[in-house]
Amino acid sequence: MPSNVVVRVKASSPALTQGLEEIAKELELPGEFPADVTSAAERAAADVVLPELDRTDLPFITIDPAGSMDLDQALHIERAGQGNESSGFVVHYAIADVAAFVKPGDPIDLEAHRRGETLYGAGTRIPLHPPALSEGAASLLPDQTAPALLWTIDVDAAGTPTKVHVERALVRSTSRLSYVEAQAALDDGTAGEVLVLLKEVGLLRQQQELARGGISLPLPEQEIEETADGFELAFRKQLPVEEWNAQISLLTGISAASLMVGAKVGMLRTLPPADPRDVARLRRVAHALKIDWPKATDYSAFIRSLDPAKSEHQAMVVACTRLLRGSGYAAFNGDLPELTLHSAIAAEYAHVTAPLRRLGDRYTGEVCVAICAGRPVPEWVTAALPDLPKTLQASARRAGSYERSVLDLLEAAVLSDRVGEKFAGVITSLRDDDPKSGVVMLAEVGVEAPVTSPQPLPLGEEVEATLATADLAARKVAFTVG
Repeated sequence: MPSNVVVRVKASSPALTQGLEEIAKELELPGEFPADVTSAAERAAADVVLPELDRTDLPFITIDPAGSMDLDQALHIERAGQGNESSGFVVHYAIADVAAFVKPGDPIDLEAHRRGETLYGAGTRIPLHPPALSEGAASLLPDQTAPALLWTIDVDAAGTPTKVHVERALVRSTSRLSYVEAQAALDDGTAGEVLVLLKEVGLLRQQQELARGGISLPLPEQEIEETADGFELAFRKQLPVEEWNAQISLLTGISAASLMVGAKVGMLRTLPPADPRDVARLRRVAHALKIDWPKATDYSAFIRSLDPAKSEHQAMVVACTRLLRGSGYAAFNGDLPELTLHSAIAAEYAHVTAPLRRLGDRYTGEVCVAICAGRPVPEWVTAALPDLPKTLQASARRAGSYERSVLDLLEAAVLSDRVGEKFAGVITSLRDDDPKSGVVMLAEVGVEAPVTSPQPLPLGEEVEATLATADLAARKVAFTVG
């Protein structure tokens, strides 16, 4: 199954619950916060020093999944030039100021370094910071005055950023919207100005992404529902407002990278160019799925043409996640790293917009604030930079293992009562040492799973695969051909 897929479970199966508990034990996932960390978070929430700059005059809004409490970002957009539509926009993006609460070397900081990032499972969340901060004082909850790193980005009428500045400020969100609520308001004409301008700027930024050759994979969310006959898998396509909201985060990350590269200090998120062999493999998959991929069309344009509402396109999107493997972090203080580009974004890029959920964003945010203020980057930041990528990569590997284990469990649950059934699939890869073993992709359920055959498997061709194993306890799904 693909990385970055959000899994939501609408079921209370004891077997699923037990399986999730076993995964947590196997991976030695963090449990409850130690008492000293919880106490430190409660003290920090009560004793925070607030910034002098007050921007509570800006009516910020937040847009997140329904029920979210760890709100990293709040948004305000206005037209530039006193409302002249041809003058562009001013994007205000407030990011939770975690460093206002967490001090270098304190119990919260040390625990955050052990955790690295918030982990998401099947209806569960293992937070990076204690709830007193992540769901309380540091979160940009509605009608709560909170410290933030306030990004102000001028964007011209074509969607190109022309000026960027970030500083500490007090902000206040006036409305917390779910994605569904925000989209409904846009669709029925009741949306306020900020949402209307989000759509306008989001569409412009999507055009900019297209022009520079960037890729945004339209990965679906998966929901597992318990039915009378077992489990059922459903896919939810991203709403347009989610994509426009993501473009604001990308805009900020690209702007942050520009600041850090210019000052030659900071940390970038990088991704090397796609391996031509992976692109060739994807062309074989597209052919087997009967999706037209003209020879003159590059892979970024092809990916943008996919419609995840179609099962065969959904399978193709899953296959395309292979192009996003190999991402990393590059920290620097002086000479720039050899690789600065994030090839999927087709620009230099940094993580700065989710400090409640990602450890590294607290550091990159501090770098950018210092650059804009004309001050040296704090020593506690520069001292941490050399080792920070290793910490973040380790936490990313753990998060990936957790995600894969959860998805393996859920796939087994969904298919547990279908052993012996036949599915149409595509052979997407073969083992180098055994062409009779490989991986089959099933468009019907959007699953990639091991497959074996008495004969060499036909790479890139359609097959009829029989479900041989769907073991919930072992979290194993396997197919046979022939």
